[in-house]
Amino acid sequence: MFESEDKLIAGMIEGNDAAFRVAISHYQVSMMYLAASLVGQKIADEVVQEAWFSALKAIHKFEKRSSLKTWLLRIVANEGKTRLRKEKRMTSLEALTEADPAFASRFDGSGHWNPGPTTWDADSPDDLLTRDELKACMDQLIESLPDMQAATLNLRERQGYALNEICNILDVSESNVRVLLHRARLKLFRCIEHFQETGVCCTD
Repeated sequence: MFESEDKLIAGMIEGNDAAFRVAISHYQVSMMYLAASLVGQKIADEVVQEAWFSALKAIHKFEKRSSLKTWLLRIVANEGKTRLRKEKRMTSLEALTEADPAFASRFDGSGHWNPGPTTWDADSPDDLLTRDELKACMDQLIESLPDMQAATLNLRERQGYALNEICNILDVSESNVRVLLHRARLKLFRCIEHFQETGVCCTD
């Protein structure tokens, strides 16, 4: 019935329950990932629920300048930021992007690792990542990241969004997205290196 996004949007505008169910089945998981990155697992459900309410109220105004999924994620990001401000837990973007000597030395001019993580016990990073202990440690590290860093890492690495799309969803400049992503990756690779060297998970 809703084989195209245009038909799905039309159904949502008409208030078709089946259209809403299809939209939820398509986009709920991505919305939950982003909400959890911003506000944590405990209140992610509430943020996504509020995002759906907001989306239903505004769907007739959707101008299709982006995909429906990107539009919905933008609403989730806005709802998450609003919730954080209410709880006085919003970390300033300036604090997240201030100069870090380790950051400057870790990346070359094109944003690639310089040098990469230290030696690996396994044959390759992919082999190492198959270890359940490391996966659990990485999940713990990601959960401990500042809100905007975690959201940026989630959108880029888990959901595969381009930088300009992340800018649109989180409403930040591309330069800030790059810095947030690099800082999150830096902490993640420090965590991997420490685990590789000691077998102990460190999320500091």
